[in-house]
Amino acid sequence: MSTIPAELRSFVIERAQGQCEYCLIHQDFSIYSHEVDHIIAIKHGGQTTAENLCLSCLSCNRHKGSDLATINLNTGEIIPLFHPRRQKWTEHFTLNNAYIDGLTPIGIATARLLKFNAPNRLIERQILIGQGRYRIT
Repeated sequence: MSTIPAELRSFVIERAQGQCEYCLIHQDFSIYSHEVDHIIAIKHGGQTTAENLCLSCLSCNRHKGSDLATINLNTGEIIPLFHPRRQKWTEHFTLNNAYIDGLTPIGIATARLLKFNAPNRLIERQILIGQGRYRIT
């Protein structure tokens, strides 16, 4: 367990503008507080640095856990997960109505593992899109 200094925690939240850096849901529209996530978990050698931290909603963080990758269900290939510090969201994902579709193997694998399109998450995005409160950064 790593304690994230308050100043670093504030920096990560501000840099993300309050949005989950995986599914893009804003903290203001989430029931639970967003969390600062180690993109590469400490148990895998990840450090508590700005480069290795991102803001994550509770759902994305719980589904991701300490995972770095997942398996392509069709090929059995190991696919790394989306890395918010090194990769651009719009290069790996697209918003299709309320669905977050993966554009690349990384996007497809991340959307599946983090359950971006679970029914409750789709409903939440549909409502927010209808209100003009869900945005792609």
